Amino acid sequence: MLDEIKKDAADRMAKSVAALKQELTKIRTGRAHTSLLDHITVEYYGSQTPLNQVSNVGVEDSRTLVVTPWEKDMVQPIEKAIMNSDLGLNPATAGTVIRVPLPALTEERRKDMIRVVRNEAEGGRVAIRNIRRDALNDVKDLLKEKMIGEDDERRAEGEVQVITDKYVSQVDALLAEKESELMEI
Repeated sequence: MLDEIKKDAADRMAKSVAALKQELTKIRTGRAHTSLLDHITVEYYGSQTPLNQVSNVGVEDSRTLVVTPWEKDMVQPIEKAIMNSDLGLNPATAGTVIRVPLPALTEERRKDMIRVVRNEAEGGRVAIRNIRRDALNDVKDLLKEKMIGEDDERRAEGEVQVITDKYVSQVDALLAEKESELMEI
């Protein structure tokens, strides 16, 4: 019973870290990365379709992304979708290839981005702590139902805390990595 609670907590914490990692890839740094355009959708035969399902997205150099649509007709809708996204990018079309230059970030913009990244990381830590709270409540319920003893409860609490510390340190590592990436010039 206790092992199930710990495994469930660890799985949920791992998912929280993965979600944070996904959110951090969307935050733009000065460097080109294909995941930057992952959340952009394009009107494709009447339905909204992710950009990477209607085109090939690649990195030309450290500051330029290249989008190559699979169909010639998709050049305009893709260009429009990138322009209308919240990234503030201005794509340039050359035939059937769309180049997306990434402007250099100003110092002020970098600090704003770091603030956003820290906020996201704190959200991840809060999610992990909430999962810990749920797991500890489950352990306390088992104690109330007399399915485990107090020694087992204390041991389980300690093990849940160790799991929590492990995932919080992963969040901190992701934060440090993203901050250093943002401060690179």
